[in-house]
Amino acid sequence: MRRLLVANRGEIARRVFRTCRDLGIETVAVHSDADAGMPFVREADAAVRLPGNTPAETYLRGDLVIEAARKAGADAIHPGYGFLSENAAFARQVTEAGLTWVGPDPSSIERMGSKIESKKLMEAAGVPVLGNFTADTASADDLPLLVKASAGGGGRGMRIVRALDDLAGEIEKASSEAESAFGDGTVFVEPYVESGRHIEVQVLGTPDGTIVFGERDCSVQRRHQKVVEEAPAPALPEATRTALHQAAQAAAEAIDYRGAGTVEFLYDPAKDRFYFLEMNTRLQVEHPVTEAVYGVDLVALQIAVAEGGLDRLDPRIAELGEPNGHAVEVRLYAEDPARDYQPQSGRISRFDVPGVVSAFEGPSSYGVRLDSGVGSGEEIGTFYDAMIAKVIVHAPTREQALRQLAGALAKARLHGLVTNRDLLVNLLRDPVLVDARMHTTWLDTADLAALAAAPGGEGTVELSAFAAAVALAEAARLARPVQGAIPAGWRNVVAAPQVTTFLVSTGSTGEPAELAVRWYGGRGFRSADLESVTVVAAGPDRVEVEVDGVARTFEVFVDGDRVDVESSLGHVALRRKPRFVDPSTQVAEGSLLAPMPGSVVSVRAAVGDVVTEGQPILVMEAMKMQHTIAAPYAGTVTELSATAGQQVEAGTVLAVVEPEGSEEEIA
Repeated sequence: MRRLLVANRGEIARRVFRTCRDLGIETVAVHSDADAGMPFVREADAAVRLPGNTPAETYLRGDLVIEAARKAGADAIHPGYGFLSENAAFARQVTEAGLTWVGPDPSSIERMGSKIESKKLMEAAGVPVLGNFTADTASADDLPLLVKASAGGGGRGMRIVRALDDLAGEIEKASSEAESAFGDGTVFVEPYVESGRHIEVQVLGTPDGTIVFGERDCSVQRRHQKVVEEAPAPALPEATRTALHQAAQAAAEAIDYRGAGTVEFLYDPAKDRFYFLEMNTRLQVEHPVTEAVYGVDLVALQIAVAEGGLDRLDPRIAELGEPNGHAVEVRLYAEDPARDYQPQSGRISRFDVPGVVSAFEGPSSYGVRLDSGVGSGEEIGTFYDAMIAKVIVHAPTREQALRQLAGALAKARLHGLVTNRDLLVNLLRDPVLVDARMHTTWLDTADLAALAAAPGGEGTVELSAFAAAVALAEAARLARPVQGAIPAGWRNVVAAPQVTTFLVSTGSTGEPAELAVRWYGGRGFRSADLESVTVVAAGPDRVEVEVDGVARTFEVFVDGDRVDVESSLGHVALRRKPRFVDPSTQVAEGSLLAPMPGSVVSVRAAVGDVVTEGQPILVMEAMKMQHTIAAPYAGTVTELSATAGQQVEAGTVLAVVEPEGSEEEIA
C-alpha cells in the first residue's frame, strides 16, 4: 500500500491519516465544497474536490470517490465510518477498480448489512436475538416497539413507538431519514427493551481466526446516539463478559469475517441476558477506548489485514493480555440539550482542551486524548453531523477516568456555539453513571435543563454576568482617547447604579432573556444586587471576585456582541443587548421560525387550516436528522411561506399560526 484515500471527512479522516503517516503511507482526502477549508483537507498529501455540499452529492457518490482515487494515484481506500463504509456495492467497485479495500469482504458487509437478515443468520449460529415484527404483525401487546433502519446506524432512521396507531407514521419518517443518511430506506420493527444496556464487543478477523479486543459499554445515549463510551464495561458479571466475547466471536466466524468489526448486544441486567443487535462491519466511532486499554492501533491492524500481512504471530496481537486500566470517551456536540438536543451551526470562536497529551492516537501512558474534526475559528455546517470532537481519558481506574475527563471538559474553552459540554460534565459526575446504573433510556426521562446547566449551580449566571460587566467597563475605560485616569463608572453624584444588560438563553425554548446587571463604579466596583460580593482586581479580560470570603477568578472573552465568561463555576455565554432594535427583525406573534439552517422536507398544512396544539405543520431536515415544526397552540394557519425542498436559514419565518379567539379578543 503506497497511497491511501479516505472516503470520509472530519475527525475520522484525520485519525486514519495519522496512522498512515506513522506507516509511511501517503494520504488523499476527498472533500465537498463546504469542507474545502477543513483541517482534514489541509493535512492530506493530496486532496480531490467532490462538487456539491450534501452527502448525496459528495461522500455518498462512490463513482466520484473511485474516480478521485484514480486521479490522485491512490492504490487503496479506507471508508472510515458512516457514508459508504458499510456499502457492499461500493466495496466491490473499489476492488473491481484494482484498488485495495481497507475493510471486510463485500459478502460480509451484505450478510450483516441487513439487520433483518443478520438476525436470522445469528440465530442460526446460536447467538441470542430479539424477535422481529412487521407493521402488519405487530399488536398492542408487543408495545413498546423500535423502528430501525436496516442499513446504517448512529440513531438515524430509528423511532420508538408506544401507540400502535403511530407505527405507520413512524415507519415512514424512519424510512425517510434512513434513505437520506444511507441511501437505503429499508426499516424493520423489533421489541424495545426499556432499561437495557448497550454492550459491544470489538473483534478483528484474520486468516487465522477472530481476535476479541474486549468489550465497551455505550449505554448513555440520546436519540439512540452514543454520548459516553467506556472500556471495559463496568458492573458486568465475569461469566456474562466471557459469554459476550464468545458470542461475538461466533458471529464473526459465521461469516468468515476479516478486519475490524463490532458486534453489538442489548444487555438486560435484571435477567442477566443479552441479545444480538447488529454487527458494524467497520471501525466504530468509539474505537479509541479499546485502543487505550489494549495498547493497539486498530487502524494499523485494519491496514495490516487488508495487506494480508497479519497473523497470530504478529507481536501486536500475539501477547494480547487483560485490559490495562479504564478508558472513557465522550462525544462533544454542537447541540442544545435543553432544547431537545437541537443541532447548532456556525463558527467556533475558541476551542481548547487543557491537559491533552495525544491526538488521534493512544497516549504512551495515561492521559487525555483529543480526536477533533474542527478547531478555533472553524465552522460547524448544516450538511453533516454536528460532532465537534471526541475527548478520551485513559486512567488506572474507572473512578479516576471519569473524574479526570469531567475536569478536562469543565476547564475547556469552547466558545461560539451552544454545545453539550456542561451536560457531559454533569453526566460524568452523576451518581447514576458513577455507580454504573446507566441504561439506554436514562436520558429520555432526565431533566435535561438541569443536566445541561453550568456545574456551578445557582447564582453562577448572575455572578459571571457581574464579572463580565466589570470587565467591559474596564475595557471601555482603557479604550478612551482622553481622561483614561478617571475610574470606570465614576459619577459626581451617585444617584443610581450603572446598568449593563445582557441576553442569556434560558429554559427549553432557548428564547433569550434579559439580565440587567446593576453596578457601581468609581473608586471600586461593587454590585447593586449581589450581597457579600467584593471585586478584588479588575481588568478588561480578567476579574477577581470574592464572595463570602471565597475568591474566584473570572476570565472574560469578547467576540463582537458575544461575551463568554469562564471560571471554576463553569462557562456562561452572554450577549450584549443592543441599544436599538431593527424593526425589520421583529416577527408576528405565532410565527414558526426555522430553529436551524436546513431544508424543508414536507409541508403538512395549508393556509386557512384549523390546527390543534402540537399538530405538525412541516418537517425540516438538518445534519441528517428530521425535526418536526408543530403548532404552538390551537388556531388557524394564516401564513405559510415554506415549500418542500426549500433551503432556509435559522430564524426564517416558515408559517404563522393565529391563536383561537384572537379576532374576537381584538374586536
